[in-house]
Amino acid sequence: MAQRKHQKKSPTKQAKPEEEIVSDKRALWKGYISFGLVNIPVMLYSAQMPTEEVHFKLLAKDNLAGIKYARINEITQKEVPWEDIVKGYEYEPGNYAILTEEDFNEIAKENQKVIEIEDFVDREKLGTMYFEKPYYLLPNKGGAKGYVLLRETLKNTNKVGIARVMIRSHQYLAALLVQDNALIINTLRYPQEVKKATEVGVPSEPVSNYKISKKEFDIAKQLVDTMTINWDPKRYTNEYRQELLKLIEEKIATKGKKVIKHIEKAEFKQTNVVDFMDLLKKSIQKQKSTKSPPTKSSKSGSKKKSR
Repeated sequence: MAQRKHQKKSPTKQAKPEEEIVSDKRALWKGYISFGLVNIPVMLYSAQMPTEEVHFKLLAKDNLAGIKYARINEITQKEVPWEDIVKGYEYEPGNYAILTEEDFNEIAKENQKVIEIEDFVDREKLGTMYFEKPYYLLPNKGGAKGYVLLRETLKNTNKVGIARVMIRSHQYLAALLVQDNALIINTLRYPQEVKKATEVGVPSEPVSNYKISKKEFDIAKQLVDTMTINWDPKRYTNEYRQELLKLIEEKIATKGKKVIKHIEKAEFKQTNVVDFMDLLKKSIQKQKSTKSPPTKSSKSGSKKKSR
């Protein structure tokens, strides 16, 4: 489906501090936050940092030739160019309702550039399972005052706005909330897209049925306290990606002759109920013995190391 073209604008004069606008051609769209009769001009930006994915090309094993994929007509068995492909909804076998780009634009145009807040909810009551993808909102020209007003109001009330928003020709349910000094929206899954805990067999009997003693709870809490640190996302890296790149470099250096050392799969013994207390105590001792001396960054108490 065609994406909206970015509008290019010439550089503007230096704005006043209260009306400072970030000039960035990567804005997905420019529109408004709407709640009640208030409209705040904003710009929508992806909050995801572009990462260099490790891409692999599929090759034929015998001669390492690239593998091509073709759009084959089921009847003629001939390849079909993109310009001759349409989108059809099969409402009964063999019969389709054909939709054009104009059709999709028609139903999207009314709310394509507005984040219309329908409700506000308590932040702690919004389940994390519904969250999908974050976006930054920045005030557009004339929107700084309204932006800050809404931001501070959400902070003071600990509320989250529930809205609908169009992003790249798709309508999403979204949560509008505050992260540090930024307003962000995080697209949400609709309820029908999330399984209920009861559907997957989550233990739901009364806690007393599991015969967990107060001492077990106390020592488990102590272990959690021992492993607790200040949240610092910089501590965590994609270790698999680093090892993959290292392996690729070694393959290149040895012209494909790098010998892979097969690591035996780690075996985990099931913890018996009677072992819990002993294992919890040993875990606490291990944490204490591996802790580094206290630092200002409070990075002690974690098994993982930054790379």
